[in-house]
Amino acid sequence: MARAMKVAIVDDEADMRQSISQWLALSGFDTETYASAEEALAVINADFAGAVVSDIRMPGMDGMAFLKRLMGMDSSLPVIMITGHGDVPMAVEAMRLGAFDFLEKPFNPDRMTELAKRATQTRRMTLDNRALRKELSDGSMIMKKLIGSSPAMERLREDILDLGQADSHVLIDGETGTGKTLVAHALHAVGPRAAKKFVTVSCAAWSEDQLAAKLFGPSEDGVPLIEEARGGTLCLEDIESLSHALQSRLLTVINDQGTPPETRIVAICNEHTADKTLEDTLRPDLFYRLGAMTIVLPPLRARGEDILTLFTRLSEQFSEEYGCDAPALTAQEAAQLLQAPWPGNVRQLVNIAERAVLQNRRGSGSIASLLMADNEASGPALTTEGKPLKDYVDAFERMLIDNTMRRHKGSIVAVMEELCLPRRTLNEKMAKYGLSRGDYT
Repeated sequence: MARAMKVAIVDDEADMRQSISQWLALSGFDTETYASAEEALAVINADFAGAVVSDIRMPGMDGMAFLKRLMGMDSSLPVIMITGHGDVPMAVEAMRLGAFDFLEKPFNPDRMTELAKRATQTRRMTLDNRALRKELSDGSMIMKKLIGSSPAMERLREDILDLGQADSHVLIDGETGTGKTLVAHALHAVGPRAAKKFVTVSCAAWSEDQLAAKLFGPSEDGVPLIEEARGGTLCLEDIESLSHALQSRLLTVINDQGTPPETRIVAICNEHTADKTLEDTLRPDLFYRLGAMTIVLPPLRARGEDILTLFTRLSEQFSEEYGCDAPALTAQEAAQLLQAPWPGNVRQLVNIAERAVLQNRRGSGSIASLLMADNEASGPALTTEGKPLKDYVDAFERMLIDNTMRRHKGSIVAVMEELCLPRRTLNEKMAKYGLSRGDYT
């Protein structure tokens, strides 16, 4: 659910701030009122989740001084100024200083609602982007997104921590939907360049001329990406789409930077075949410079019980978002998830989990039907590779205990009652599957 965005109304006239507050509240906004700029500044900070509406003429700190204080605190904070007829030149100056817009008295209430809506939407986008940038620069937080306890994921996390500390360029390979862009962010976030810029571009999204301009300049967007990423990381997605001419220019830049490189390049390969590998697509000298260190992401079908762990986490997230219960997997459905070929990997699993939650909300459908529909174009829903029944039973049992422990926040008694297990049996099974009560409390 989207968080409620606030509108702070600052005006020394009680009737004016009350009428604006009532009108915006009727329009669905969460309003706060303040009789002075000083009073508002005691509450509003750089993380204020909303917009500000302020009169220009107020005793003490006037609206212009208030605006300057707010812009100094956070230049992205939307501030709508209210002005009398004679103060229009002052309002124009306020726009120059960073005000979002201004309204001249007497103003149309619908115009106020429209401006407040645009201002709060802009603020939400700013705060979301800010939170995303913070998350992607937090190594510990981003590593937690790489969920899974399979040997393949354990090795992947170790590789990221090791290569993140190095300066060499990195090549990330793997099937579509395995999370290559997330790994690129993680490599940057856990390394010494984390405080520097992480700049990303898809080599497949632009024509050769457009991509050349974006990467090397002159660029209509401003600073070329090679310069923007200087000192940090430049992530080149779809590196296999880079033309030979641009490969040559990129190689020149890499050679000119020397060792260690001023800008680290993380190249992501999103498509190649057994007949034509990335080594065949890139010129050899560029391939060996970019591929000095390589990370190959494991396909989801090779990650075993991680599939159930991911499905459970995702379905819980979607159930919270949609305000309904998460689907409870049967042993048969767990086996179906483990056996599915997953051509779309984690991205496909995300879609399946969301649709399973929506199905559960309607009270119809099954995991098997979702898997069959999703894999219709790529073959049967189940693989032909068999596993011992014990493996499926163990995976389901571990998932069941893990889910129940998390739901009851580590209460052994509650888990024993729900699963009808004696304490000794529960303890033995938790030890067998590497589950610890301390992880849930």
